Amino acid sequence: MIQSNNNYPYVYEDEYISYKSLFPSFSKKDFDKLGQIYNQLDIDGEIEKLFSEYKINTTEDQAALHHVYRSAYGHNISSVHARYYEVAKSSISECIKLKEKLIQKGIKNIVTIGIGGSFEGPKLLLETLTQKHDRSFNHIFLTGPDTHEFAEEIAPLNKNETFFIVSSKSFSTDETIQSLGLARAWVGDDLEFKDHFICVTSQIEKAKSFDFDETTAIQFPNEIGGRYSMWSPISLAAILELEEQFIDFLKGGSLADEKLNSNTEYKQFIKTIIFSDLWHNNFDNKSVRVLLTYSWKLRYFTDYAQQLEMESIGKGANKNSHFNKTGQVIFGGFGSTAQHSYFQLLHQGTSSFCTDIICVDTDKKENELLFAQSQAQAGLLAFGADENLQEHEKVNGKSPVNLISLKELNPFNLGYLIASWEHRVFLTSRMLQINPFDQYGVSAGKIFARKYLDSNGG
Repeated sequence: MIQSNNNYPYVYEDEYISYKSLFPSFSKKDFDKLGQIYNQLDIDGEIEKLFSEYKINTTEDQAALHHVYRSAYGHNISSVHARYYEVAKSSISECIKLKEKLIQKGIKNIVTIGIGGSFEGPKLLLETLTQKHDRSFNHIFLTGPDTHEFAEEIAPLNKNETFFIVSSKSFSTDETIQSLGLARAWVGDDLEFKDHFICVTSQIEKAKSFDFDETTAIQFPNEIGGRYSMWSPISLAAILELEEQFIDFLKGGSLADEKLNSNTEYKQFIKTIIFSDLWHNNFDNKSVRVLLTYSWKLRYFTDYAQQLEMESIGKGANKNSHFNKTGQVIFGGFGSTAQHSYFQLLHQGTSSFCTDIICVDTDKKENELLFAQSQAQAGLLAFGADENLQEHEKVNGKSPVNLISLKELNPFNLGYLIASWEHRVFLTSRMLQINPFDQYGVSAGKIFARKYLDSNGG
């Protein structure tokens, strides 16, 4: 049973999600102090900049326009040039129309070559919103660079029935370029390149050096970062299955954007999460957050959120910031599986951590045990157990919990949830005074791997 003795009890509910804070130590006084910092930094002004062409990505000197795809189909709150909406709609339409062309060609296997945001987004959408036995195609994702992955996944396929999507914003990602080379060699010269390959990129000129052209490329704006690109044609593999339902996903994200800009209660909900994140990380020694989904269909959400958060706010502290610690370490997975592995440490170990739990309201009837587990674990993690237990049976409690429930798992609600998670990340970054849209730590590994190859004859 979830207890209600938290110092900052907060509940938010709308037609799409519900939220409850279970915070053993975070107080209203703490919330108000962070609210003062929010106002001092004019975070509302930063929100306005985000939804414009303002170059909010300062290190790369460009705007962040992932929200344009949402606004193109939903609430038009982005103050950008109309050409961006035209590009968004035409590219999504192109993705939807491709399905029939592939079916007419006899394509049965869709192989998506990509890594990072080019993998996490479409993989999440496919696994969450479609069922394997109902899909029009057999979907395979290649991340590279291990050649065993290619050999094992691709060798059994029929070349004539296989189509490759090369998803790369920059067209300079080592793993993707290697897998593309392997795919071309596997297809060979007997088949037409244009009949079995398409790329999704913001760098068409670079793609041309690999024999792609405007007829074999779907483009999107360079101002859309990789981990924010699931709203764009990067999700082509999923769009082939979802078709018009992908637009529902975009509309759900758009509604979250509209609420962030105009709905006080929604903004209070987001503030509650980010203020408590910052407080627990900086002042309560909780630098780790476990993200648990009590829905098997949402089992890949943790992977997606992990990249979104840890690439965006895993940066050095701003010397002018009120906070010394930036992003938390995120790990987790499907809750029921986790209960039989690392929950022992969570309940009786010595580590200090926060918890996010996501469940689905319809599981109250459809998956009674699963839903009961989500509610019971939320209470145990936050407050422990109040029954008379023997010493070796007691659990720690004292882990702050964000308990989020989707009213129903569908494309619109998933879009609403993911856009809200992006808002969590963006507002946190503004509070920390860091840039959430670059990833030079990722780039460093690429640079030094290439140097190693150059020095060792690679």
